[in-house]
Amino acid sequence: MSTSSISSSEAKMPARLRTLGHQRQKPKPEIRISLNGARDLDYPVYSSLDKIEGTVSVTAPQDIRFENVDIQFVGSSKAYVEKLTTTASLPGRSEAFHQFLKLTQPIEESMYPQPRVLEAGRTYKFPFLFVVPQQMLPRICRHTVLHESVRDAHLQLPPSLGDKTTPLDDLAPDMAIINYSVMARVTRAKGEEKDKNTLAHVARKVRIVPSTSEHPPVDIDGEDGDYTMRSSKKIKKGVFKGKLGTLTMSAAQPKSLRLPSPTSHSDIPVSTMATVKLRFDPADPRAQPPRLTTLSAKIGVKTFFASTARTHYPNKKSTMYDLSQGVHGESISLPSRCVAGVEWTYHSSPPSSSPSSDLERRDSACSLSPPLAKLPTPSANPTEAGFYTAQILVPISLPQASTKTFVPTFHTCLISRIYNLSLHLGVHSNLGPSLELKVPLQISSSGSASAQAEQESRDQEDLAAEEREVEGFFEPRRIGPMREELVGGSQIPGAGGLRDAPPQYEVLPSGGLRVPAYA
Repeated sequence: MSTSSISSSEAKMPARLRTLGHQRQKPKPEIRISLNGARDLDYPVYSSLDKIEGTVSVTAPQDIRFENVDIQFVGSSKAYVEKLTTTASLPGRSEAFHQFLKLTQPIEESMYPQPRVLEAGRTYKFPFLFVVPQQMLPRICRHTVLHESVRDAHLQLPPSLGDKTTPLDDLAPDMAIINYSVMARVTRAKGEEKDKNTLAHVARKVRIVPSTSEHPPVDIDGEDGDYTMRSSKKIKKGVFKGKLGTLTMSAAQPKSLRLPSPTSHSDIPVSTMATVKLRFDPADPRAQPPRLTTLSAKIGVKTFFASTARTHYPNKKSTMYDLSQGVHGESISLPSRCVAGVEWTYHSSPPSSSPSSDLERRDSACSLSPPLAKLPTPSANPTEAGFYTAQILVPISLPQASTKTFVPTFHTCLISRIYNLSLHLGVHSNLGPSLELKVPLQISSSGSASAQAEQESRDQEDLAAEEREVEGFFEPRRIGPMREELVGGSQIPGAGGLRDAPPQYEVLPSGGLRVPAYA
């Protein structure tokens, strides 16, 4: 094709398309984000109060005029819910995006070249430093909530979740994503307008696992579809041999699974202990407790996501009638235990009906879980012939050789992650009955060792300051008559009128207010 034909075809091209074509051909500055202690292809992990330090390098292929270099640490969440529509033309997806964190690195004017021109082939470096906050500002969660505890949970920093570009499988669906990134861009002002034109931009993802403490146990009132804290079943001797008795199984929420520091490489398993209480009420005084077989456990993982802000803690029942939210669940099987040799204890008389006698008193610092009754509550129709009790300690450990990655329990305005522990007890009989419990389970996280030491140092300084303030309050003060030169020196301007007079006071003389000799 000749040059004349090219020129004629370009002349026929609309002006907007020609402009876009020329803009695409313009060279852009190259931006590179380097994190201290991490390689370029690494996916570094940080926790609360950790410092994210690094350098942004900008290299231009030719002289380019610019305005600013913006460096930010951004955290955002994105969720979408697929809806079932009766008409194919109607959209079946509702989406929501929430930027809950944005920290900006200030850059001094002396670091910019004068004039603001990136010279060809020259590399300009701009250092940055961000500190991962412990929680977010109150303005991040302004929507209506049913209780302030929900807002407090929404203001806690959530962990990274659902990033499919990494080899980590955190059991999150595609509908829920929480990302953290260090972002850098080179901008240039659009003439006299306030808007900026982005010449180039780049983002470097980082993984955040914030330090979280163990929260109070889940309050379960009445019937709860998500949890089963107590289960009873009637045990039969055989098909036509009558009833053997009633077996009751109960458990309380165990202590949380405490994740180690994300930067540590400890081989110590993350574990906790669950206590299962058994009670057997025989139908006949001569009946013996049934033979148990195995006790299997599973960790249930539920990820809730919504396209509108949540006003309460999520639960599975609400997802059935609320089309703006959904839930994704998975389960991780744990090793089964043989409980055939469990020891039963016979009680000849029913325990006292007073609640205080059934509860074991212990130090409040031992656990945040509620005290578990020494003896399980009886069945619906207990007999007077006595009953049997047993206790099973179930160690719960996160699988170490698994490719799954567990994140702490959290709740945000759009996304939540909760866990539960399913316990399945097998009973040996002709009909093969079994009992199953589903109790709440929390996963908390420890922060980095350096961040913990720094936080402990700050706490000690705050405690010392409070002690000094208390001691200063009880220091003796001198109380005595006012010095002669100070008498009559205090005046209230404008106190001569009735409008400016203090309440229940008469009109003051124009000369001012005299202070008595004794205060």
